[in-house]
Amino acid sequence: MNRNLLFALKLIVAIIMLQTLFYKFKGAEESIDLFTRLVGENEAFVRIGTGVLELIASILLFIPKKIGLGALLTVGLMGSVILSHLTIIGIIHNNDGGLLFGSAILTFTLGFILRKKKITFYRREALTIRVYILQQLLLSNHF
Repeated sequence: MNRNLLFALKLIVAIIMLQTLFYKFKGAEESIDLFTRLVGENEAFVRIGTGVLELIASILLFIPKKIGLGALLTVGLMGSVILSHLTIIGIIHNNDGGLLFGSAILTFTLGFILRKKKITFYRREALTIRVYILQQLLLSNHF
């Protein structure tokens, strides 16, 4: 994948996640309402915790050896956002025309693309570990 395209994808994902942090950390009425619908009285803990995780994911996307981890965290976070919209919140929240839901879909998709970009490293590493374990089993006569 072209370096400029990869950077652009990471930047889009980070901007989408970072733009919501102000509302989550400040305790904006819309954010409090949304998280109260999701988790009730634990709203502040979950709202701030989600914001911290989104901040961590955004930072990891720009650390070369941690892009895959940042993308995986992004996919997990956005997957839960999508599920929340489909089951509890609804696609349209506070007459936003589905903007939050659409942003979550876009971020999830781009996070998945970034994750797939880095998955070959993990497959190679996993294969190396499997070969090592197999060698150890064969050498120890456990078969």
